[in-house]
Amino acid sequence: MRNEMSLNFSAISENESFARVTVAAFVAQLDPTLDELTEIKTVVSEAVTNCIIHGYENSGAGKVEINASIEDGLITLTIRDHGVGIKDIEQAKQPLFTTKPELERSGMGFTIMENFMDHVTIETEEGKGTTIIMTKEIARNRAVCK
Repeated sequence: MRNEMSLNFSAISENESFARVTVAAFVAQLDPTLDELTEIKTVVSEAVTNCIIHGYENSGAGKVEINASIEDGLITLTIRDHGVGIKDIEQAKQPLFTTKPELERSGMGFTIMENFMDHVTIETEEGKGTTIIMTKEIARNRAVCK
C-alpha cells in the first residue's frame, strides 16, 4: 500500500523546522532507526533551506512544496520551489561551492543529500525553479507498508 502526504508553505526560514518535523513524523510509521530519522530530517532541512536561500534568494516570496510517499519501505521525498533555478547544477553539486558566501553557507547541501539518501535527482530550469527528488529504503521495515 502506498501512503502519501503533501505540504505547501511560505518560503521563510521559520518554516524549515516545521517541514523537517512534519516529514519525520510521517516517516516514523516505518519505525526507522534514530540515525535514519536524523538523516531524513537533515536532508529535508538542507533542501528546504536551499529553496528559501537560493531558490527565492531569501526574499520571503514564493512557496516550498514537499511531497512524501512511502511504499514497500521506500521513502520518496520531492521538494520543489518555483524560484530562480540553478545556473550550473554540476558546479552547485561540488562540495564547498556556494553562491551565498556572505551568508556563511557551507556549500555542502547537495553532498549531504547524496550521502544520506540512496538516490538523489535534481531537476532545475533557470527562472522556473528546482525540484529535488530523493529516495531512501528502510528495508527491514517493508512489512509495515504492505
